[in-house]
Amino acid sequence: MTPGIKRKILYGVGALVVLILLLNSTFLVKEGEYKVVLKFGEAVRVVGSPGLQFKIPFVENTMTLPKRQMTYESNPTSILTKDKKPIIVDNYTVWRIDDAQQFLRTAKTVGAGIQRIDAAVYNTVRRKLSEINYDQIISEDTARGNLNDEITKDVAEALKRDRSGVQIVDVRIKRTDLPESNKQSVYNRMISDRKSIAAQYLSEGDEESRKIMAKADRTAAELTAEAQAKAKTIVAEGEGEAAKIYNQAYGKDPAFYSFYRTLDSYVTTLQNEPVILMPIDSPYARILLGRQP
Repeated sequence: MTPGIKRKILYGVGALVVLILLLNSTFLVKEGEYKVVLKFGEAVRVVGSPGLQFKIPFVENTMTLPKRQMTYESNPTSILTKDKKPIIVDNYTVWRIDDAQQFLRTAKTVGAGIQRIDAAVYNTVRRKLSEINYDQIISEDTARGNLNDEITKDVAEALKRDRSGVQIVDVRIKRTDLPESNKQSVYNRMISDRKSIAAQYLSEGDEESRKIMAKADRTAAELTAEAQAKAKTIVAEGEGEAAKIYNQAYGKDPAFYSFYRTLDSYVTTLQNEPVILMPIDSPYARILLGRQP
């Protein structure tokens, strides 16, 4: 082998060694992930910024953890409510790793971390629902949103106390249903209870209606009596005033007033063209015939 060939081989080996060293001293961090740098199996640093990073070759290695939000759906679980009704509950949890080093110390893997989350969610949901009756859970007036918020807060605090390195974003109950074995009996009892409540409301409504009608009738009778009394008073005052005016008019010219009254009586007497017998020389007949009385 000539010296030139030996040199080329040495250069090639050197370049290969440099390439191997270079490949083992760099790593790439992608968007949405953590790169945890391990030294002899112990996490020494966490890199969350995307880009090319460096490490000590053959001494340090890396592992990847998700940085994005993840969703875990629990298996349906039977839980007893406050009134001892078994219900089937399933829920989902939105979570993320916010401290990768702490997460590795406590959970090691994503699967183990999910198990810790599942246990915390189950304990909290069981405790919360055991404080509520079933009809309150399914009622339209139940603040399900508030219940979910309380569960989310309690789970987040529990995992924070455990220094799990996990952030709980949201916990939501998807379904609260009765087992098929006793669903119908509970529904029938609920229907009966609702009918009883409806009958009570109707009875109370009828009683209140009767009270209102009686009060309205009494008020109407009082107003009518008061109005009639005022009307009689006004009529009496009017008649008295009319009589006074008549007396005043009669007193000024009695003859004219008598003549006027006689003419006015003709309007009533001669309606429908009656046959009247009277002396021709009577004052009533003389005026009717146009003669002086």
